[in-house]
Amino acid sequence: MDKDSQAVIGLLNHALAESGLSQAAFATALRTSAPRLSTYRSGKTKPTAQFVMRAGRIAHALGRAREYRIMTAPATATAIREASDEDWAWRMLLQGRDHLRLLLGRHDGSEAAWEAAPGPIGQAGFDTLLAVLTAHEFEAAGEDPPEWSKVEALPDPWIPEHPFLERDEIIEQTPDYLARANIFVPARDLVTA
Repeated sequence: MDKDSQAVIGLLNHALAESGLSQAAFATALRTSAPRLSTYRSGKTKPTAQFVMRAGRIAHALGRAREYRIMTAPATATAIREASDEDWAWRMLLQGRDHLRLLLGRHDGSEAAWEAAPGPIGQAGFDTLLAVLTAHEFEAAGEDPPEWSKVEALPDPWIPEHPFLERDEIIEQTPDYLARANIFVPARDLVTA
């Protein structure tokens, strides 16, 4: 194997280790499959230079986020999926969103931790909501949203139950960017203390 191919393999192996993710989770984060990433790491297939650069950038940001205990999109999706109840799932969603805001405000490239695509939460409403909130935060910061956050609207409206508001009130109080995704959550429920 030539030296350049060995160097690419070394860069990808380093990126995987730095990410702190399993090979399957890192492949998901990079929007590829685990078998494809494996062929890149073995040298059987040559990735594009863009892929190698993105892998390194995202892995570095994931490593830093883990070091500083900042939630990333993969970590947020996992926390929502593993939540013991829906209230805790909402807390994890909003905490992740707040951590994204923090990273976007740094202007140092650390927001790349949120370019890492999350695995599926397993509930279409939460999967779409995480993507839409992420895209909204990137756009609000004047940044291009990650590819994984550009999703289609849900086919049917998702209107989570609310303890105080009726269905029509929820719809009326939903921000436009959520309504366009067929998700209906009052704006005040997206505010954290």
